[in-house]
Amino acid sequence: MKRILLILSFLVLAQLQVFAQETYTVDGQSYTLKTEVDGTISLLWNTIDGDYRYFAKKGNAITELKNTKTNGTYQEEFKEALQLLTADNPVNTNKVNLTLPSLRTYTNTYNKQVDPNFSNEKPAIKLGVRLGVFAGVSNAIFTQNPSNSLLPTAGVDLELIDEVKLKRHSVVMRLKQTFGNDDFQYNAFQASLNYRLKFVKTETLDIFLNTKFVSYTYSSRDDFPVIQPDGSVVLESSSGGDFTAHGVFGLGADYKVGNGYLFFNYNDIIGLGLDSNNEFPVDFSLGYKFTL
Repeated sequence: MKRILLILSFLVLAQLQVFAQETYTVDGQSYTLKTEVDGTISLLWNTIDGDYRYFAKKGNAITELKNTKTNGTYQEEFKEALQLLTADNPVNTNKVNLTLPSLRTYTNTYNKQVDPNFSNEKPAIKLGVRLGVFAGVSNAIFTQNPSNSLLPTAGVDLELIDEVKLKRHSVVMRLKQTFGNDDFQYNAFQASLNYRLKFVKTETLDIFLNTKFVSYTYSSRDDFPVIQPDGSVVLESSSGGDFTAHGVFGLGADYKVGNGYLFFNYNDIIGLGLDSNNEFPVDFSLGYKFTL
């Protein structure tokens, strides 16, 4: 279990490095940069060693935009660099500053002059919805399961994503039913809210860390052991609901197939602040989700 926790911790830390777009080489130095404007002149940037660094890319050439200070005076080298890059269709640099908004406006102006079809307008948000159905098995480690029985499960996922700025993040409402069997007469319905961080994201494959942060579970069992005053154990029926705010972690993957995604989840690996029955977690689900 400790090894699993270490793996999950590593994945959480690793995700901090995945938001940069691409690695470029400038004057023999490699930089991981974000693309702010993509056009005839592309504007690249990132914070490097605590400083904002800006780069202009035209063709295969990349020029760093600098504003060094000598004897208390800023040299504004970036203006000369921009004038050279836009010499074929000049754009006045008098009012441009070495800030992301100002450089964005400048490069957009140039790109529109040389390419009438250029547009850098991006929607602030584009919500997408995916609906999935799944089936699986679980040994319900957060319940008393004396025989460590595997129980069948089934349910639906409703996933909300932003396809513009938060592509690596999503929120999922999951409805899951666990069915009892002869060995373990436990049935449970759970509605949960989950956050997913997609630390691997490609055109066809997403791999994510799933965090269940709140859930409501209504369960019943026909063989709940109750210790009597004389020390004997009597099996009784019990049922009830429980609303819980917690952190339960799992892993999953989506693979694009046709117009939807085949998905696999390893659920409920670790629960913070929850008592488990000390069995190795077995909670897998396989399903298919449709884009609505």
